[in-house]
Formats: sequence, C-alpha cells, structure tokens
Amino acid sequence: MKMISHFVSVVTIILCCSCAPQNGTVESSGRNKYYSRTDTNHLSVSNSEWKEILPHDLYVVAREKATERAFAGKYWKDNPKGFYFCAVCGNKLFKSDAKFASTCGWPSFFEAVRTNSITYQNDTSNNMERTEVLCARCDSHLGHIFNDGPPPSHKRFCMNSISLDFEPEVSGGK
Repeated sequence: MKMISHFVSVVTIILCCSCAPQNGTVESSGRNKYYSRTDTNHLSVSNSEWKEILPHDLYVVAREKATERAFAGKYWKDNPKGFYFCAVCGNKLFKSDAKFASTCGWPSFFEAVRTNSITYQNDTSNNMERTEVLCARCDSHLGHIFNDGPPPSHKRFCMNSISLDFEPEVSGGK
C-alpha cells in the first residue's frame, strides 16, 4: 500500500508540473495562439477575444489600461541579463542593459530594443497629461514614458511588470 501511495504521489507531481505554465507566461500555457517572440506583424484581436485568452490580472492592465501597485511587480527591482517581451503577444521590447534602478516602484528602462517595437499615445486619464506606451504588435498597455531618465535618452519607460515576460540571456549573448 505504501508503494502505491508513493507511486500516485510521484505521478501527481509529474502531471502538475507538466501542465503548469512555466514562469507564469501566457505563451507556455498554450492558450494564446497569438504569442510569438519572432513574429512582428501587427495583430488585430478584439478585447473580447483577449479576455478569453489572457489571465484576468494581465487583461485588466494590458487591455483596460490599469496599473499594478508600485513596488509589487516581479521585475521592478531585479536586473538579470536578458530580454523583456510583451506578456500579451511576445513582442521583444527591452534589453536588460537598458534597465535602471528607479525609485518609482516599476521596472524602468531608458530605451526600447527597437524603435518600432512600441508606440505612444497621449493619455489624459486621472487628470494628468502623460504619454502612454503601447506594444506596437498588439496595442496592449505597457506603462508610461517620462523625460526624467538617465543618459543617453533621458527617458524613463515606466512599465508594468505584469505586462512583461522575461527571458534570461544565454551565455555567449543573443
């Protein structure tokens, strides 16, 4: 009986591990057919379809333009080497070399990996004048940009961690 119980436990662990999304990404959950780290073609997907695909907390920030709490996101503090991608569609957005320590409580970057990986939109919500940063591939809300960053750009891309996926750099670079 003890042997059967042990066997069932091992099988349960294997099944749970193989079904769970890795790193919490939408890509690895298999539900998001639009997620690609190589395709840069613009997507035209309705919010109702995104709502079916995305986890609720990501949907609220990326598609309804909410903001996660300061100092609470998974990427605001650490800075391992690698690349940051849009958590909704997989578009490459930032390299860790452009990330800097900011006291704002959200991950901050001074430049995007490609000029055409993001777009900008005027944002006058909450009685403020800001510039919203959107993923150029899927039009998802990433955060805002400010003119108080470090050289060379003097820009601060203040991003929501939940809107980002991270891939560590493999030795030898990418």
